[in-house]
Amino acid sequence: MAQKNNDAEAVDQSTIPYRTLNTGAKIPAIGLGTFGSDHVFGETVAEAVKDAIYLGYRHIDCASVYRNEDLIGTSLQAVMAAGIKREELWVTSKIWNDMHGEGDVLRSLTRTLKDLKLEYLDLYLVHWPFPNYHAPGVGIDSRDPDAKPYIHENYMQTWRQMEDLLTTGLVRHIGTANMSIPKLRLLLRDCAIKPSCNEMELHPHFQQPELFSYVTDNGIVPIGYSPLGSPNRPERDRTATDTSDMDDPVIISIAKRMNVHPASVCLKWAVQRGQIPIPFSVNRKNYLSNLKAVTEHPLMDEDMRLIAGIDRNCRLIKGQVFLWPGAHSWEDLWDIDN
Repeated sequence: MAQKNNDAEAVDQSTIPYRTLNTGAKIPAIGLGTFGSDHVFGETVAEAVKDAIYLGYRHIDCASVYRNEDLIGTSLQAVMAAGIKREELWVTSKIWNDMHGEGDVLRSLTRTLKDLKLEYLDLYLVHWPFPNYHAPGVGIDSRDPDAKPYIHENYMQTWRQMEDLLTTGLVRHIGTANMSIPKLRLLLRDCAIKPSCNEMELHPHFQQPELFSYVTDNGIVPIGYSPLGSPNRPERDRTATDTSDMDDPVIISIAKRMNVHPASVCLKWAVQRGQIPIPFSVNRKNYLSNLKAVTEHPLMDEDMRLIAGIDRNCRLIKGQVFLWPGAHSWEDLWDIDN
């Protein structure tokens, strides 16, 4: 049961780190993810969102495809009725792949705002750079027969609509997700308003140093999903070559020295490196521990150096379900050869 915002376990707001966006706005440097990996009920996620906000979270990462925004909206209304101001919260959502067409972006946003029961979003992202669709809960071999490779002109049609949203006041910032350097290079060449954030997979075994540097060098703040190595990700996102960050000897050794869970080490590393982790949990002990991890006892420089050395280039969310006819492998989605 969620407690009100005078909860004795609540984290002091003054200790929570923030990042500064290219607009000058401040975004909390840790958020709560809300994707239940196809197996956590929306009601459970929504209850965790409410309680997490009472405990000190101010950044909630949502998406229309997660199919729980209407329930999360009820939780957001509850915490604001309890005294937490809307401007204290940072709420992100994402447009799904089947809403990239002309006029669809505003329609999708309108539905998200209605579901979340909000007048505006702090950040709106293009979830994937393809219009390729998959039904909820599909397996790894599922394919959209109408799937297409990245077509820059089509993406720019979507991005222009995203830019237009900024003039409506319905969103404060726009951004990208699941992009590669070649795709971002084209976007930055042609856009009128560049993204404030890029959401990307980031964890100690998948540090994406080149993309991370490209993003930050261009004034874009990286938001890292799967920051703990996504141990509960759907079966469609599992392969035999995957590795486990929290079982890495370096992570375990640092965690033992600090007397913390390996998850805390992964999150400390993420925030100190400069990305915004958005770990998902509906377990009160875990999401409270995740928040506390980034507000106390930072890693030493030597710890950061050691973790930099355990990158295994292990992408966990490969995106196979978005492949188009004629594609060779999931690597085609990420421009591995470019």
